Formats: sequence, structure tokens, C-alpha cells
Amino acid sequence: MPVSTSPPEEGVAVVTVDYAPVNALPAQGWFALADAVRAAGRDPEVRCVVLAAEGRGFNAGVDIKELRRDPGHGALLGVNSGCAEAFAAVYDCAVPVVAAVQGFCLGGGIGLVGNADAIVASDDATFGLPELDRGALGAATHLARLVPQHLMRALYYTGRTATAAELHAHGSVWRVVPRADLRAAALALAREIARKDGTLLRLAKAAINGIDPVDVRRSYRFEQGFTFEANLSGVAARVRDGFGTPAAPPDSSVPARKDTA
Repeated sequence: MPVSTSPPEEGVAVVTVDYAPVNALPAQGWFALADAVRAAGRDPEVRCVVLAAEGRGFNAGVDIKELRRDPGHGALLGVNSGCAEAFAAVYDCAVPVVAAVQGFCLGGGIGLVGNADAIVASDDATFGLPELDRGALGAATHLARLVPQHLMRALYYTGRTATAAELHAHGSVWRVVPRADLRAAALALAREIARKDGTLLRLAKAAINGIDPVDVRRSYRFEQGFTFEANLSGVAARVRDGFGTPAAPPDSSVPARKDTA
């Protein structure tokens, strides 16, 4: 199934996304993901949720082909609402959510991990927002939760990606492990969290969300307004039509930092 839930051990639920070939989700996929995360969080036996994906990458954002097939704005409205629902489901999940990220985490994937409580990543994981190359805007709200402001802006404007090691250095990734060890590492963190009292965990999640300095739901919806504007003006369709045509730059990752100490 494209979105499935499994209970690998007591107190832990794993919600897995599997939309071949690259986990680019259609509108209904985002809604299905939101429903699965919410249902897992409502289960009184669950004390931690792991958000995972099958395949070579964690998430490639929205399904651009779905948008191209729609001559109107129905598909855009669908994916925008679906993304907002999925991001909010992760953020508002009653228990902590651990994201297990492998390969690419792009576009909407940033919205998911940016709203997660913790991130465990494989050593080949990369994170970025290629939105400007796809005729879209959004999820800067969530990228700003992963990297400092000026790096967020540079990544957003250029479409470059940051590695798992970079995000670990910024403190937003808990652990970086070989891909073969990713699921075990994510479950180890989830297991440690799930040892706590379930009622206290739910209170802790609500308390931490309550002191968040940014209202992520309102901030993201504000960004989406500019996506609508880009579509109504025609610029989004023009950029989308050229998506995939230009050759990728030889190195789209953040330049390596030199030790000046």
C-alpha cells in the first residue's frame, strides 16, 4: 500500500510511504499520510511514531505530473490542501514523531521533517527546496527549522541541497547512520522515547508546541498564497513546463566548509 502503518514493537507505530518511483505524492497521497499519522497519534497504545519511506528517497515533494495534467487549478488546490494537512498532522500528532530519512528529501519532504520532533538520517540523505525550479513556493517555514536563516535563504534561492552531515552539524538531525542502519537507528530513538509515560509524553508534546515561536501552520499557509499568485499569473506553469529540461549543476550541495580554527 502507498501509505501503511505497522507496530514493530510496543509503544511504537511506523507510518511508511511507498509511492514508486520517487515518492512524489499526489493530492490523495498527502491526505492519506495525514490520516495515517493522526490515527497513529490517537492510538492510546502508541507513544512514538516513526515516519519512514521505502525506495531510494524519502520524499520528492508533490507529483508534478498531476499538476501538468490539470488545465485548471483543481490539482493545485488539492496538493496544497493535502500538504498543509500532512504537515499539520506531523506537527500536531499527539505523540513525538521521528522522521527516518534516506536519499533525497525535497519540497514537501522538508515540510514533513521540519515539523517532526526528531530526525534520523542516512549518510546519503540530502535536504532541499527546489521549489523555484518547479514553479512553486512554500516550505521555507520548515526549512528555517532545520538551518539558520541566511543558509535557509541561500538554499531556497539557489535550489541547492544540504547533506545530513550538514544538518547534524546544525543540530537539527539527531543521528547520521549508514543507510542499512537507518530503520534500526530510528526505532532505537523511538524506543527510548516510548519508554516514558504516555500521558506525560502527550502533555510534553502539547507544551512544546505551545511555546513554539512560530505558528508553522499559519506561516506555511501565508507562503502558499504566493504559490497561488504564481499560478494565476501563469509564471508557475511556464516554469513547470521546463522542469527537468535544464542539466543539473555539477554540484548542487552546500559547499564544504573549511576549518579556519
